[in-house]
Amino acid sequence: MATTNDLKNGLVLNLDGELWTVIEFQHVKPGKGGAFVRTTLKNVLSGKVVDKTFNAGTKVETATVDKRTMQYLYADGEDYVFMDLETFDQITVPGGTVGEAANYLLPEAEATVATHESVPLYVELPTSVVLEVTYTEPGLQGDRSTGGNKPATVETGATVQVPLFITTGEKIKVDTRDGRYLGRA
Repeated sequence: MATTNDLKNGLVLNLDGELWTVIEFQHVKPGKGGAFVRTTLKNVLSGKVVDKTFNAGTKVETATVDKRTMQYLYADGEDYVFMDLETFDQITVPGGTVGEAANYLLPEAEATVATHESVPLYVELPTSVVLEVTYTEPGLQGDRSTGGNKPATVETGATVQVPLFITTGEKIKVDTRDGRYLGRA
């Protein structure tokens, strides 16, 4: 347990059985009435963002979230198996928890896996990864009115929009947050 005076960015709270990360907080002391704390909270699982106000000194329950760097090993049906790089323990993370990150996950890649009471909450990848283009249509010079894009399939099976000059077999850098092409690798 902690009080609202202990709030800081990144702290995870357990409110009504759900985990919320403090994105922003502000202590407010109006001229009249009691002080309060205005916070912006993000749901750890769904990503929903809400604003919540607490009276100053109110007790809030904190949650312990363990973030560890792990290595992705392989997919097991719908699930993904990761290995802790320090203890070499393996954990299975459900496909729903991995979510869109699966589009950019290669075997032996490192990722941050956050757990709460041994339950995986989310998987965080580096902001960019290098992937090989396994298939893309050849781009034709002059076949556009502006700088054009075309779809390319990368080695993980994901489709990324790339410039027309990219060919099959090239390695490209992809932003893992939105799937954007960042350049050649």
